[in-house]
Amino acid sequence: MQPFPEPKTFIPAILPYPPGKPIEDVQREYGLDSVIKLASNENPLGPSPKAVKAMAKVAGEMHLYPDGAGFYLKQALARKHGVKPEQICLANGSDEITDLIAIAYIEPSHNVVVSQYDFISYRLAAMMVGAEVREAPLRSDWRADVRALLEKVDANTRLVCIANPSNPIGTMVKRAELTEFLNKVPPTTLVLIDEAYCDYAQDKAYPNGLTYLKKHPNLIVTRTFSKAYGMAGLRIGAGFAHPEIVKNFDRVRAPFNTSRMAQAAAVAALDDTAHLKRAVETNEKGRALLETAFKKMGLDYVPSQTNFLLIEVGYGAEITEALMRLGVIVRPMGGYGLPNHIRVTIGTPAENRRFLAALKCVMA
Repeated sequence: MQPFPEPKTFIPAILPYPPGKPIEDVQREYGLDSVIKLASNENPLGPSPKAVKAMAKVAGEMHLYPDGAGFYLKQALARKHGVKPEQICLANGSDEITDLIAIAYIEPSHNVVVSQYDFISYRLAAMMVGAEVREAPLRSDWRADVRALLEKVDANTRLVCIANPSNPIGTMVKRAELTEFLNKVPPTTLVLIDEAYCDYAQDKAYPNGLTYLKKHPNLIVTRTFSKAYGMAGLRIGAGFAHPEIVKNFDRVRAPFNTSRMAQAAAVAALDDTAHLKRAVETNEKGRALLETAFKKMGLDYVPSQTNFLLIEVGYGAEITEALMRLGVIVRPMGGYGLPNHIRVTIGTPAENRRFLAALKCVMA
């Protein structure tokens, strides 16, 4: 008998989220001087210089608690996205919003509907509160199937999650499909549209989830500064929803869940449209380079609307290990049920070339 209480019955079944392997670990493990990390979908250009300057300006105030309400960042987000500040909940990374949904709204008697292979945090949030997870299969083109999602919904479905664009697949739900889904899902079911990678989506049929908020009060849209804005290390994101939903999030979130420096950097980043444009353009060029190379190598990949590509290589774990020995970190997809695939983040031109050279070497 252990000298402390057992956790809730459903907690031992939860496997912690597996983060990308740090550069330092690979350097130490394989005795390498130079390592590149293309595993966590980070922006290779880094943050906006304006964001760095803003963060440095308040660094001397780190002994003070941050603004728990995030007034200035909410005002900046409201101006940029055409919403009201009371529709915004700031978060320690946008995936914290998923946890807040689970804490505030989901009972063990409820179920949560997700798409096959989708971002693991949705499942973890449901399991954290003992709810059932229901998985809908993807379409043949690797895109989320909104009709298959609807078929999984019943009277006990409290949440449906749609990553748009999807992680780790990279595909998107089109505007007409999302409109159809939102018009048919019951108002008693919350819908989460995770738009972490929205800035990279270039397809003209890509929908802006925020435009649906007025018509659908059961909708929650999340955005993050971790991807295109290059601020993953600051853990800052936001959820956009009906003001009453935001009030409930505020009731259960930590009092100071976003830091003073993260808030200041985010406000400045929103103002640096030139840096965001460079990030997107660099990504587009890198994606085209990688896709061309994969075609020449005869490798199947999923066309992406994000800053990463999912590639079928036959033996994902073995290829990942071999690439690490050459100083290139990518993400194996076995944990997502895709053991034959790897996911690679689109990097700088030099990083992309190094990855391709290493991949050609290990595939040979």
